[in-house]
Amino acid sequence: MEKLKALIQKFCTREVIFYGIFGIFTTLVNVGTFFVLNSLLHVEENLANNIAIILAVLFAYFTNRKLVFHSEASSWKEKWIEFFKFILGRAVTMVIESVGCALLFAYAPIPTLVSKCIMTVIVIILNFFISKFFAFKKKNK
Repeated sequence: MEKLKALIQKFCTREVIFYGIFGIFTTLVNVGTFFVLNSLLHVEENLANNIAIILAVLFAYFTNRKLVFHSEASSWKEKWIEFFKFILGRAVTMVIESVGCALLFAYAPIPTLVSKCIMTVIVIILNFFISKFFAFKKKNK
């Protein structure tokens, strides 16, 4: 029991909890935008998906930068490099999500919204590690 408690304490840090909270909000932006565009406005699935991803990425950058990873970037140059690294990381996961959704939309016998949610969970996990160890990496002191 002590090992389980220690494992939970190791992984349930403030950073992980905040990432989870803002990840939920980012997911709501992503899935909500997709739902509105696709189901209510009848925008084609893949276009609606890509628009939803872009809006979610912008939301995630601003919340993750200060509220989750407490960015130490101070100069405009540092901030632009950090933003570029964040966008680069998200571009990689956007491709993963776009391709994954396109495949699921075309071949999986499940509703498109379920396909979208499956890919979103995968992308959230990947994005945490990209943000923590690449985009918002702490400066060596």
